[in-house]
Amino acid sequence: MTTSYQVMERHPPLHPDLVERLSSIETATIGHVEHLGFIGNSILPVFPARVSGVAVTVAAPGRDGAIIYMAIDQLLPGDILLISRVDGDDIACVGGGVATAAKAKGAAGIVIDGPCTDVEEIARVGLPVWCRGVSARTTNRQFSVGGSLNVPIACGRAAVLPGYAVLADNEGVFVAEPFRMADIADAARARQARSLAVRSHLAKGKSIFDFRQETMS
Repeated sequence: MTTSYQVMERHPPLHPDLVERLSSIETATIGHVEHLGFIGNSILPVFPARVSGVAVTVAAPGRDGAIIYMAIDQLLPGDILLISRVDGDDIACVGGGVATAAKAKGAAGIVIDGPCTDVEEIARVGLPVWCRGVSARTTNRQFSVGGSLNVPIACGRAAVLPGYAVLADNEGVFVAEPFRMADIADAARARQARSLAVRSHLAKGKSIFDFRQETMS
């Protein structure tokens, strides 16, 4: 039986204007108003980081590491690799080698719906990685199971299509269509500006309800 690897065409990187608009936006700000698109609160950064970019999606089953390196070969600067561990197992498909290769391609980061390994090496490499814990069990290119690249995936609690815009920071990971992410970014900027005014108001010992009345009057 021949091992099947489904490799679809990738999407172009995010427009630099959208990347710039996302550079100061927090996922927690988006969380005040959006209910879809959040990867999940158990997928956390290996070290503090904030990145945005286009989603290159991978469906990676079992211990087969070949599909991960196929994805690495497609990466362009600013890409974010989103990996669905479709078996839901505790096998790490990203470690120091994958992080090194992705960093050399100019990737902005990696998000895994599963564990990573080599956390100290990943930190030294400096490639932001979000994952679901750590595992000593790892993939191996000698195992031929198959996998898919640039296909719709489920990552955490979110559906992710290739080409989606991704925003990842210390609080979480959020994905959306690029045109929708642009609108969300503009609304989030306005909300964050208002939040700064609220914090200044509260720092003076005033009530939040007084602030609301002041802004409405």
